[in-house]
Amino acid sequence: MSLITCIIVDDEPLAVKLLESFVAKTPQLQLAHSFTDSVEALTWLKDHPVNLAFMDIQMPDLNGMELSHMLPEGVKVIFTTAFKEYAFESYEVNAVDFLLKPIRYNKFIAAVEKAEHLIGLEYRAESSESQPKKTIFIRVDGELRQVNFDNILYVEGMKDYVRFHVEGESHPLTTHMTMKAVEDVLPTDIFMRINRSYIVRLDKIRTVDRNLCVYIGDEIIRVTDAYREAFETYCSGNC
Repeated sequence: MSLITCIIVDDEPLAVKLLESFVAKTPQLQLAHSFTDSVEALTWLKDHPVNLAFMDIQMPDLNGMELSHMLPEGVKVIFTTAFKEYAFESYEVNAVDFLLKPIRYNKFIAAVEKAEHLIGLEYRAESSESQPKKTIFIRVDGELRQVNFDNILYVEGMKDYVRFHVEGESHPLTTHMTMKAVEDVLPTDIFMRINRSYIVRLDKIRTVDRNLCVYIGDEIIRVTDAYREAFETYCSGNC
């Protein structure tokens, strides 16, 4: 893949200068712009795509956490801050890494290598879009796990998280994702949502009883009224 284009967003000019010097001596990075105003950065990003943002957290008007939720899709974030109490929150928004000021170059380059790995995975996935997808990448405990569609039994929704129940895994794989996002990724010819909280792999269903309860893996899942017609249509066409 090509160079990783990045921006720096920090309201402290000295911090910006330090990060600029780090970027300049890192061959895989190309600095697109630096900002001391987070609102200005957000406006600029609407017309200038980048791969990566080095972002302070405590900033006036729009702080780094708020800005991270407003970035264009695909922009990875490495937070830079003097306050270690933000570390947990940074991982809640799926940041690549969290660098505590004063930042040392060895920590900086380690964070860049994490970003490079994640961007490379997504780049290769996009390059193969012409082929039918057979796997999904999900973030579990800060790492991307590749899961084969063939091994997924069902997906269980829990508010802002989902649990992938996968054959061969001793525990469900939990990730920050919505059920709608899961539906958009899984192929509709082999997966179906059967109630608000469950998506099942159709060919893994063992039994459907008279009450329209689905037996799959170790779970019994009721098909609710909103999804009954589509499910019954599938069953009648595959009996």
